[in-house]
Amino acid sequence: MDSILVHPVYFPSIAQMVAIAKAEKVVFEVSGNYQKQSYRTRTYIAHSNGKLTLNIPIKHTGQRQKTKEVQVENEFPWQSQHWKSLTTAYRTSPFFEFYEDELYPLFNKPVNKLLDHNLDIFDTLCELIDLDVETSKTEEYHKNPEKIINLRYLAKAKNQPDFNLSPYKQVFETKHGFLSNLSILDLLFNEGPNTLNYLQQQDLSL
Repeated sequence: MDSILVHPVYFPSIAQMVAIAKAEKVVFEVSGNYQKQSYRTRTYIAHSNGKLTLNIPIKHTGQRQKTKEVQVENEFPWQSQHWKSLTTAYRTSPFFEFYEDELYPLFNKPVNKLLDHNLDIFDTLCELIDLDVETSKTEEYHKNPEKIINLRYLAKAKNQPDFNLSPYKQVFETKHGFLSNLSILDLLFNEGPNTLNYLQQQDLSL
């Protein structure tokens, strides 16, 4: 796949990571307006009760904000709550203990700007799954960008198509069946070092 345009999101969906793993270059959209109810501030994991949403609270200004301006609301202990949910959900998975020391700082260090945090997450994920891809950031917003594959829609958390991802063994599969296109964390904790191979083997119609 050629260069792709995507939004920096909170622990990306598996579909977005498939696109990234297959791309020659990834361009992050950092110039547009912030949009609510997207993967910018949320990710989905498999939990004992089914699909669970982890949501980052942000500071609302009452006005439209640029993505790069959005600040996280830290009056709520969202980081510790998210880490507790992940620990509860995946402590019995094959590879949680293998990655927890590298991931924990993302749930412990102070977070100010949402964009910076999501980019830090991406860098950490690339290290953990051994993904080497060229990246850059947009300098201005284009509604209809040219000479690039526009995959910004992958940041929409609702009404996503069925990407027909190959099933893999999940912690709560016997209880809830296979839950497709969760956070990349679900794949990482269940597949471990095979994560990148899984991503590269998927055939998505993007």
